[in-house]
Amino acid sequence: MKIPFNSVAGLDLLASAVVILDAEGRISYANAAAENMLESSFRLLEQHLLFELFVNGDKLETVFRQAVAHEFAEKRQDLTLQRIGRESLQVHVVVTALDNPDSPVLIEMRENVQQLKLDREERLLDQSQANKELIRNLAHEIKNPLGGIRGAAQLLELELPERHLKELREYTQVIIKEADRLQTLVDRLLAPHRRPHIVGDVNIHEVCERVRSLILAEFPSGLEIRRDYDLSLPDFRGDKEQLIQVVLNIAHNASHALSERIRQGDAVLTLQTRVARQVTLAKVRYRLALDLHILDNGPGIPTEIRDRIFFPLVSGREGGSGLGLTLAQTFIQQHSGVIECESQPGCTDFRILIPLP
Repeated sequence: MKIPFNSVAGLDLLASAVVILDAEGRISYANAAAENMLESSFRLLEQHLLFELFVNGDKLETVFRQAVAHEFAEKRQDLTLQRIGRESLQVHVVVTALDNPDSPVLIEMRENVQQLKLDREERLLDQSQANKELIRNLAHEIKNPLGGIRGAAQLLELELPERHLKELREYTQVIIKEADRLQTLVDRLLAPHRRPHIVGDVNIHEVCERVRSLILAEFPSGLEIRRDYDLSLPDFRGDKEQLIQVVLNIAHNASHALSERIRQGDAVLTLQTRVARQVTLAKVRYRLALDLHILDNGPGIPTEIRDRIFFPLVSGREGGSGLGLTLAQTFIQQHSGVIECESQPGCTDFRILIPLP
């Protein structure tokens, strides 16, 4: 039985998907948002039970049967609804029992994109905090014995007999040089926690232009750097040198990832600035935020490290230290912001969000 138009006309104005089911679970009404979410017209949807549209529709069917039996007036839950040949839907479902025997159940579904984003950001922050503690503790544990090893090697070299000095000095120098190399690595790990946060007025376009000139100096041919700036962006309080380092680290990584395209002459790196509105960062809501994108048309980040690129010592480039993105995330978090990354072959997008005044 179809629902009278005048009783549901207002539901078409909702951004969330709404379906009304008959006593068997067949779709007797679907608003425009439901047609969009389910990627089908109401004319086709009304031929199906709602549960048939999903591989794991039994989860929905269970709460539907409970609603029909009036075991509750309203029930809410988060579900992952799997579809054959399409992406799964992450939805927050509100099931309402209606006093209508022909159409006893109304189901509202809202995609959990925002919630998933907040959960991901929260995991990133927790992960970053744990990384910082681990790095600090590990670095200090390494520094002390490292100094002793280097000092012992120097003393040993002084004690070598003259006749064997030339042959044996090579070994003591290996110890000293490797100790120095590890000391440099430890200093780099501790750098973001040692350097003071120097705050001043920052124009993000000056930062981008500085990075652009540095990258072009290193890659003078075969690489095009496009600028797509929103010149209405206001200045904000921040550490200019830190922000230059952040954008430079990301752009530098992108340039190396573009090496094959640079040889072909069609490499493109894009610096894009926008204003984002009503942004939640670390559970705090901001009315305005800087939305900076660093995009490249390279091969994309390897899938095996895509979820770990901000971890220390994880690098997708041979010879890379794996510290650049860790450092970048730390600096941006000191600005109450976050770095996100979306990557696929042909487009890698690093997005930096920083609250604006």
